[in-house]
Amino acid sequence: MLPSQKLRELAPEVDPLRIGTGWKPEDLGKVQVMIESTFGDSHPGSGHLDKLVEQARRGVADAGGFGARYFCTDICDGESQGHDGINFSLASREMIANMIEIHGNATPFDAGVFIASCDKGMPGNLIGLARLNMPSVVMTGGTMAAGPDLLTLEQLGMYSAQYERGEIGKDKLEWAKHNACPSCGACSFIGTASTMQIMAEALGLALPGSALLPANSPDLMEYAYRAGQQAVRLARMEHMSPRDIVTRESFENAILVHAAISGSSNALLHIPAIAREFGIEITGETFDRLHRGAHYLLDVRPAGRWPAEFFYYAGGVPAIMEEIRPHLHLDAMTVTGKTLGENLDELKKNGFYERCAGWLEAANRRCGTHITREDVIRPYDRAIGTEGSIAVLRGNLAPEGAVIKHTACPKEMFEAVLRARPFDSEEACIDAVLHHRVQPGDAVFIRYEGPKGSGMPEMFYTSEAISSDKELGRSIALITDGRFSGASTGPVIGHCSPEAQAGGPIALVEEGDLIYLNVRERKLEIVGIRGERKTPEEVAAVLAERRKAWKPKPPKYTRGVLGLFTRLAASPMKGAYLETD
Repeated sequence: MLPSQKLRELAPEVDPLRIGTGWKPEDLGKVQVMIESTFGDSHPGSGHLDKLVEQARRGVADAGGFGARYFCTDICDGESQGHDGINFSLASREMIANMIEIHGNATPFDAGVFIASCDKGMPGNLIGLARLNMPSVVMTGGTMAAGPDLLTLEQLGMYSAQYERGEIGKDKLEWAKHNACPSCGACSFIGTASTMQIMAEALGLALPGSALLPANSPDLMEYAYRAGQQAVRLARMEHMSPRDIVTRESFENAILVHAAISGSSNALLHIPAIAREFGIEITGETFDRLHRGAHYLLDVRPAGRWPAEFFYYAGGVPAIMEEIRPHLHLDAMTVTGKTLGENLDELKKNGFYERCAGWLEAANRRCGTHITREDVIRPYDRAIGTEGSIAVLRGNLAPEGAVIKHTACPKEMFEAVLRARPFDSEEACIDAVLHHRVQPGDAVFIRYEGPKGSGMPEMFYTSEAISSDKELGRSIALITDGRFSGASTGPVIGHCSPEAQAGGPIALVEEGDLIYLNVRERKLEIVGIRGERKTPEEVAAVLAERRKAWKPKPPKYTRGVLGLFTRLAASPMKGAYLETD
């Protein structure tokens, strides 16, 4: 007996209440599908999802089921930047997952379709569906079109910094603001939103070829319809719940795809938190191991040249997977009821790549470009890089690790000894950067911005101010226990763990200490005190003395969501989930 039918027997009020909601009596005995989405007027990534919900609902109905619409709107990191709103961003992932858990357990359903586009909505849905563990299909909201001159939103940080320095006028800044988001969908670069859409497909939880389609493509609507149909089929199949499908091998496939696309460093927060709900441990070491020797293939912004809408035109996730096929676990199961290898073979037979090529040709005509498939997704033997895109650094400054996206870091900063310039908030740091109080050779620290400190906001504006400065972008490093936007570029190191508020060594750094950075050897260490080189033993002795005098800062938040989050959040390198057990 399906869960929804058991519910009807246990709770006689269910039938009349659903009829009062608009269900017909004949709908009550059908397969019940919860269609959960982040639809809302909160940002372009969610503003169009109601259309996908209705397509999924139509697919459910045509497959003999009934779709019930549930909503938990996400917020926009872009609209939250520059003020304390960004502190709520990571916490919102947990709240979305909690609401999905509540929706699906308070009134059990037989299957689910989970529709989201963006940074916290997508991982929140993935965490939530793992908790529910009912047959589920993920549907992504796609990516927005690029603006004129292939303008994309992540370039706005550069324009803002240039305007602050007087390098461009207000008219140029206003032009960028008015044209950077010409449609709905996730921002058109491989930021966290795009990365997590791709991860959903790479994990086997979304239909093959469905991630990161252009939001204005009719294919997106067709995939939503098919997602609804597939959810009903899964409800009628045995052993097709998420925990039956997703294994350690599924996560390894996703991380190999992450390396190939130069995915967002925020995936190191989200993937471990998602894996934990599946009872699988994924750590920074897992990412570092799989990225070593991995071929980086995707020439898409922010690390590459092209907007993300061209990702789908070049063949999307399946094309990436074909290039790295020998390294994947092809026997991993997926929501199609087939293995990954079977899905890839079927796509080659059913004209998927020819359809993508047609869209690429149309996009070139529209944009006045001559971009080829291999311009966007490089062949494996002509990779952009061969060491993945993420490195996890360790040392006496970050015993639990810190993350750098080295594909977006200037080669000049792969090894350096720098002078520490610590700041206890982003506001103080960015003011110093913009007003030239930071000099080449500095290691700029922003601390007390980790999960327990302030909720772990992005350091986007500071990273953009540094990377867009021709001198500082190649001569300093930014080190933080906070995180970065998926759009961030430059010599930026985040997730430094343990964080300052938890008493990590980052809290003990003082002005003029010498910091050694070595990306290739994965080192991040304090090697000198107040400008003088010291032995590791001498550094340890100084840090021990400083620790005796150190006290955590008074909590920034004591009430509400952030009061809860900052009290219970795990370490950045563990995924910053709520430690409730």
